[in-house]
Amino acid sequence: MPGSGLPHLLRAVFENLPPHPLGDGLAIKKMRAFRNYIGYDADQKEAAMNKCKITVLKTLFYEDLAKEYGAEGLGLCPRHKVGDVFYGDYVKPEGFCDEAWKAIYQYVFALAHGAGKNDGLFYFHTWIRKPGIAICTCNDGLRPVVFKVEQTDEPSVRGYTPLVRS
Repeated sequence: MPGSGLPHLLRAVFENLPPHPLGDGLAIKKMRAFRNYIGYDADQKEAAMNKCKITVLKTLFYEDLAKEYGAEGLGLCPRHKVGDVFYGDYVKPEGFCDEAWKAIYQYVFALAHGAGKNDGLFYFHTWIRKPGIAICTCNDGLRPVVFKVEQTDEPSVRGYTPLVRS
C-alpha cells in the first residue's frame, strides 16, 4: 500500500525536522528520526526500554554433523531446556549462555526499545507474522537452541550508574 509503513513515516519525519545546530545532513536526520521512532526521551538522555521475555522453544541436535565434526559424547545443549524463561534488556540475563546472548541480543535490544510497535511488525514485515516477537537461534551449528523473544510492558531498570563525561 503506497504511503504506509516505516519508510513513509521516516520520510515524513525527515521533511518536518527543524534545523539542527550541527547541520542538516542526512545522517543527523536519520539519527533524529530513529530516536523519535524508538521513544527517545531527551530529558533522560536514553530511550524508553522494556524487558523482553525470552523463551526456549526448541533444542536441536544434528547427529550427522556431530558425528563428523563434534567432540566425542556431544549431545543436546547442556545449558538450556525447552520451556526455560528469561527476562532481558540491555544486559544478558543471569544463567543465559554467553554465546546464545551474542547471537540474539540485537533482537532483544531492538524489541526492548519498541521496534515493531509503531508499524505493527518487526523486521520489515518479511519475517515474523506476530507483532513484538522475534524467533532466533544461538550460533551453535551442531546443537542450536531456538528462542522466542517477546516484548513486554515491564519497564527496564538500569542496574548501574552511567559514566558521565564533561
